[in-house]
Amino acid sequence: MKIQIFIYAGMTTLDMMGPLQTWQSWPDAEFQIVAEQAGVVDTDTALSVVATHGFEDAWDSPDILFVPGGAEGTFNLLNNEKVLAFLADRGSRAKWVTSVCTGSIVLGAAGLLEGYKATSHWFARDMLASFGASPVADRWVIDRNRATGGGVTAGIDFGLALMSRICGEGLARESQLRMEYSPKPPFQSGTPEEAWPETLAAVRAEYS
Repeated sequence: MKIQIFIYAGMTTLDMMGPLQTWQSWPDAEFQIVAEQAGVVDTDTALSVVATHGFEDAWDSPDILFVPGGAEGTFNLLNNEKVLAFLADRGSRAKWVTSVCTGSIVLGAAGLLEGYKATSHWFARDMLASFGASPVADRWVIDRNRATGGGVTAGIDFGLALMSRICGEGLARESQLRMEYSPKPPFQSGTPEEAWPETLAAVRAEYS
């Protein structure tokens, strides 16, 4: 199983790490961390990530193409023809085309979600319609060979769902148990519908 993860400056670290940690126990999995050029890539946290490969030596036909999301760094990619061409090319041959958070917006811009149901972070989800996708307000969505996750923390849910679909529920359950993934947040504020009005207003202001 060749899992190709595309990374870029300003991406959200947890968007990548949630699925990556989930998939560590994937049988016979190989991982390739790809950026435009191999080397250190800054994220939206204090943590940087090393791309093992650049576009020129990345797998031609990955089993899974995965794109994490982010904020400003993600939307900068929408005008990056080199990135969009790379994703369109690899996505045309990948068995699965996948993302978490606003990574789905990048997939959409690359022409890979037209006619598919998909999700994203709540603040960007409606943008999917601009690329011919059907936005769905779920933690994860699988439509044929397209699998997308909601914002940031949804990456673990997405990762388990995809692993279950491909490898079977038993292996996915084992991965969940290894991670002790049984979330019990101290309060319910993870969606616009759950958040206090003042909380929602404050976060919306950050995105405006």
